[in-house]
Amino acid sequence: MIWLRSSIVLLTFLAIITGIAYPLLVTGISEALFPHQAQGSLIEQNGKWAGSKLIGQNFTKAIYFHGRPSMTAEKPYNTLASGGSNLSITNPVLTNKLHQNIIRVRLFNYPESLPIPVELVTASGSGLDPHISPEAAEFQAQRVAKSRHLPLKTVNELIQKHTEYPLLNYLGNPVVNVLELNLALDNLHPKGR
Repeated sequence: MIWLRSSIVLLTFLAIITGIAYPLLVTGISEALFPHQAQGSLIEQNGKWAGSKLIGQNFTKAIYFHGRPSMTAEKPYNTLASGGSNLSITNPVLTNKLHQNIIRVRLFNYPESLPIPVELVTASGSGLDPHISPEAAEFQAQRVAKSRHLPLKTVNELIQKHTEYPLLNYLGNPVVNVLELNLALDNLHPKGR
């Protein structure tokens, strides 16, 4: 019975340390050092929460830039179902999904002679990626400019302004946060048409 008592004491001690004390310590440190990130990197516009800088959203209107397709279950960008589709490249379901995405991108965008940037037809590993490449944004720029009755140059300048570069060139590629770019478009030219 001594081993049972010591096991229960050890279990209780470890549960308190790993289940209560450590999470509170880490949360407290993150709140103190990185308050914006600890709260989910939420973006506020006009007194309302527009979304998180870390999670993509399903933009479908022509006046907005579109992000990567999401393969999350039930609905696009479902944070409770984060993950890839786990379909192999030989799976006909994946092939059909890619063909549907290619048709959707071609129907929505004008530069028919340009190759489609791969991230506009493939989902990320999490299914929640909020970023696209500057090339993918430029691919959509003509549609957005025409839909908003803006000069293409203005839209391209906005893309350049919202392009985020890695700290060091070899640590990644430049990206554009789709939500931030679309909010900047709304600030530049209201969508109420």
